[in-house]
Amino acid sequence: MGWRDESLKESGPGRESMKKTLKLLVLLGSSFMLLSFGVIVVNQTAQVVELAGRAHPALGVATFWGLITIYSGLVGVPILMIVRMPRALTPPETEGGPEFEAHLVELGRRLDSNPYLQEPVGPRPTRRDVERALESLDAEADREVRKMARMVFMTTAVSQSGRLDALLVLAAQSRMVWRIAHIYYQRPSIREMAHLYSNVAATAFVAGELDSVELHQMIQPMVAASLGTVGGAIPGLQVITSVAVNSMISGSANAFLTLRIGMITRTYCGSLVAQPRNYVRKSATSRAARMLTDVVSDCGKQVIGALKDELWQKLPRPFGSRKAPEPV
Repeated sequence: MGWRDESLKESGPGRESMKKTLKLLVLLGSSFMLLSFGVIVVNQTAQVVELAGRAHPALGVATFWGLITIYSGLVGVPILMIVRMPRALTPPETEGGPEFEAHLVELGRRLDSNPYLQEPVGPRPTRRDVERALESLDAEADREVRKMARMVFMTTAVSQSGRLDALLVLAAQSRMVWRIAHIYYQRPSIREMAHLYSNVAATAFVAGELDSVELHQMIQPMVAASLGTVGGAIPGLQVITSVAVNSMISGSANAFLTLRIGMITRTYCGSLVAQPRNYVRKSATSRAARMLTDVVSDCGKQVIGALKDELWQKLPRPFGSRKAPEPV
């Protein structure tokens, strides 16, 4: 165990040094991009002002101050909005001590003005009042997660394009995290959003990614139940079965990962104390698996029905002239 302990001790400083190096590289890259963008803006502004000044000197002056006003508004308004946002609330590590009580009071004040809550929490809320308010927000977040998972299922099941699906799923999941943050935080600050996105990404993709075999075992029974008798709906045409299976598996896998990320986000936003990543990951996987059944059942029937109708319309007569079978 001695060599193992020494290696762990040595890995700590090395990891911190790597983090500092990455932060420095990101800072330098961002500074270079910002400087380049500023040079481009100044250059283009000078050309526009010069062009307007050729028509009339007064027009050049008006164009210059008009552009300065627009630039000031575009930069100043976001800064003002960020300054007016509430400060970030960081859950304490434990439930005991004055830190937890102070966090409970601050969280209660924020929840008291939350538009998603029908009953106010009050200026001096108890722990039960805060928990009841968070339960209401959890229900609202669950509805948002299910809605986004259904959209991801339908989109990826129909698309059947790997690269396009990856972009669509990433955009949908990023938007879902943003919406859930607004449900709990109302007006999340930049620090809160950065902290939330980093924790969600680290928990979902770094702390322990699902094994493909495990994911296949979880999805296969639901796909089989949703397919029903599609294989025998049109005798002699096994192609629809193959397309249907691929569509259902693709849609179910992406929907499950979306549900999982949604549950991870909900846990980080609605927890009174900081939760270990291992616990967050396991609880999110369990909740997502339970929610996936309803998503696959509702959306799977629509996908199968659409595939049947499309294939039936393309069949040669007299098959295409008959009424298409009802979706299973």
